[in-house]
Amino acid sequence: MTRHVIVGKGPIGSTLARQLADAGDEVLVLSRTGSPSAPTTPGASTEPPIRHAAVDSADAAALTRAAQGADVLYNCVNPAYHRWPTLWPPIADAILAAAESTGAVLVTTGNLYGYGAGTQLMREDSPLASGETKGLVRAAMWREAERRHRDGRVRATEVRGSDYLGPGAQAQSHAGARMLEPLLAGRPLHPIGAADAPHTWTYLADFARALAAAGTTEAAWGHAWHVPSPQALTFRQLAVMVADAAGAPQPRIRPLPMTAVRLLGIGSPMLREVYAVGYQFVEPFVMDSTASQGVLGLTPTPWDTIVAETLAWWGSRSADTPSAARR
Repeated sequence: MTRHVIVGKGPIGSTLARQLADAGDEVLVLSRTGSPSAPTTPGASTEPPIRHAAVDSADAAALTRAAQGADVLYNCVNPAYHRWPTLWPPIADAILAAAESTGAVLVTTGNLYGYGAGTQLMREDSPLASGETKGLVRAAMWREAERRHRDGRVRATEVRGSDYLGPGAQAQSHAGARMLEPLLAGRPLHPIGAADAPHTWTYLADFARALAAAGTTEAAWGHAWHVPSPQALTFRQLAVMVADAAGAPQPRIRPLPMTAVRLLGIGSPMLREVYAVGYQFVEPFVMDSTASQGVLGLTPTPWDTIVAETLAWWGSRSADTPSAARR
């Protein structure tokens, strides 16, 4: 039985934990509180056995103790968006130290920020050329992990996904509650920046599967990989597809211009950071996952399945917790 230790219990970490536990593996989730996360499907009668423990993700010694005996260690932490430059370096260093001390394979949940504006089509060999603060933070994290891997100190890989959607995607997801709730109610949608730029969307379940595969695929170690994701869609195309599948009215889409995001950011640290990466919403933001599909042995979930499973989850969630969509 493989022993997995996951640092972080957000949507990605929680989805990964359930997949691994369903496969019969031993799973320990480390988080600040140590309490279980909400189940993906409210009202489910059974949940796979997953242990939880409270650990400070920036405490290398505590992480090392908790990860003793782990075969794979996953970094699924998600610090406060506007505090990445302060919070990420000690967390990344502590998790690297725990992987080095325990010998566990380190799999980091990554994103596409490091490539920067104007990349157009992002591949794993695209340069990490971002000049934006959050992109610089993520690029520095990977370069340090890659350096230690080359030096033989750790076995490390990173799996990068785009904006995720699907069962478990919460309010922070651009295609989660902020799309589904108004769309299904026939109210206008207000995407950031634009609605007609091609955009890669990553299915949350595919993200978790890619992380798990990278942790047990030796050929993946020492490199970064993209989550196998379906063909890019604009926000408008995605909204229309979901509306058609749900039998909902055709979406009324009124994008929030980046100038408005900038003004709102005066009083909101979060929106200031959203404005800083506004290129992701107004220009093509498309990644290629051909190479990773070959190495990880995975293919993306088709769009019709993604939409059907997302709507089924949303309906179950709304029925069991009617106030959840308003939080």
